[in-house]
Amino acid sequence: MPICERDPWRFQFFKNVVCPDDINIPTDDPDCWEWYPDFRWIYDKQKIALGQGIACGLHDTPPTNFPVYCKPNINLKGMGTGGRSIHSRVEFEAHSTPDHMWMELCRGEHISTDCAIVAGKLNWCRHTSGIPWHENMFKHWILSVGPNPVLETYLGTWIEKNMRGYTGMMNFETIGGRIIEAHLRFADQWCDLYGRGWVEALVSLYATGVWSFKETPEPGFSIPLFAKHGGAYKHPTELQQAIILAMPHVKSLQITFHESMKSDLHSMPPGGFRLAIVNCTNLAAGLEARRALATYFPAEKIMLPE
Repeated sequence: MPICERDPWRFQFFKNVVCPDDINIPTDDPDCWEWYPDFRWIYDKQKIALGQGIACGLHDTPPTNFPVYCKPNINLKGMGTGGRSIHSRVEFEAHSTPDHMWMELCRGEHISTDCAIVAGKLNWCRHTSGIPWHENMFKHWILSVGPNPVLETYLGTWIEKNMRGYTGMMNFETIGGRIIEAHLRFADQWCDLYGRGWVEALVSLYATGVWSFKETPEPGFSIPLFAKHGGAYKHPTELQQAIILAMPHVKSLQITFHESMKSDLHSMPPGGFRLAIVNCTNLAAGLEARRALATYFPAEKIMLPE
């Protein structure tokens, strides 16, 4: 489909939307890397940090102060693969590899922001706050219903300085108001929660260069289900998935792994293997749906936040 989606569990968000055959809309960083060569520098995490005055370096220029955060300098597969906090020189030498960069450990709220950009200017954005768990996993994500003027001013200024001539979507991850990662795409995990007409506006942005979405933001929550690494997991049956989808306030269910692929071949955070995501409009109802979904997998493997 012209909305180029690699993950079959997210086809549901785009399958009924008309998109011109000559328009390609990326949802994955490998496609962005190929289609936007002038902006590939976006994926150089050291460059992003340096441009904001954040202390950072590569594997062969170790930090003098700790803690720091260490991760692959370029990671087109996402999911926080290979990233971890480092608290000493000994730990740095043990875990840093030649493809890694380090940066000072940012503190504060972790926010994912999707942005619609027209000719290098911010036209729309929506913020989603991550509730951290451990080892690059999140308990859940909360979609904002209001603006964040300070962050929007920071991102808008950064975009005008760095993205001249670019029209399309971008996603920024920030901690404490500073950019830790940037992407030439939107976050397709929860785009169904942006409201009716959002995907149509997405298509129009890439087809005409105009952003026309008018919204009344509503509460939204994206709740992952994790299991221990090393399992051979099977998808719930269609009936079992239908039961979860029929629960109150559930908007969508994504089973986020390939049943025919070995688990260690998936790109996953260090802490666990993501089985599924429940998107919903009520947090308590979504947590109950996740608990019900968890019963369809081996109980001894399931990881649920306390």
